Amino acid sequence: MIACMTKPVRARSFDAIAAAYDAHRPTYPPALFDAVEDLAGRSLAGARVADVGAGTGLGTARLYERGARITAVEPGDGMAGQFRRSLPDVSLVRGDGNGLPLRTGSMDLITYAQSWHWTDPARSVPEVRRVLRPGGALALWWNDSDRTVEWLVDQEDRTRVFLGVEIPAVPSHRARFRAQLPDGLDFRTRQVAWSRRVPIDAHIANMATHSDFLIGDPVEVRDYFDRERALLTALFPDGEVEEAYVVSLAVAHP
Repeated sequence: MIACMTKPVRARSFDAIAAAYDAHRPTYPPALFDAVEDLAGRSLAGARVADVGAGTGLGTARLYERGARITAVEPGDGMAGQFRRSLPDVSLVRGDGNGLPLRTGSMDLITYAQSWHWTDPARSVPEVRRVLRPGGALALWWNDSDRTVEWLVDQEDRTRVFLGVEIPAVPSHRARFRAQLPDGLDFRTRQVAWSRRVPIDAHIANMATHSDFLIGDPVEVRDYFDRERALLTALFPDGEVEEAYVVSLAVAHP
């Protein structure tokens, strides 16, 4: 169903739907940022933080609320434009993790909210080491659907069949998370469970912002979402679903 496309092309597919991304993607729970502070060994308040691959600022906004002195880094035109509309008071520079447009030794913390997998670790890890101050930390995290929730497991499995992706034999968040971490860094990890209740149409709109669907055949994708909407409406006649998530966090001091 999905055409073969390079990682940069897939990453830039978000630019065309930046407003929908900002409106429908889930944010992150307060407990995640408590865990970041715990594993990084310092408060976010007053910390110099680079949020890389910031997108529309969903993670950046939570860091800013904690009192961090933020510099957001985002390569995409559409995402950067939405970021500036959403967070006009936060510093934003254009670039990516493979070549950070930041001074050497200038940051206490570098964060990647749902974006590390778009980098080339052979380039992004040395950039992290260059930009961090002595004792600084790198924090990576991903929001994933909670695969202990039956309806979400069923939906993810249907999605994988539609996309032609193998269904995992063991629904382990930790195994999938560990596979995304770069070698050579000593990470401490934490997982945070949380949920949000949204209308079915908002849930479908959230799904539609993922790159696999953005680069798919529009007719096939629309038909798939029509089927999903019908299934969910039958399953949840009140018209709302409880999206359950597990945020997987990893923090290292490179």
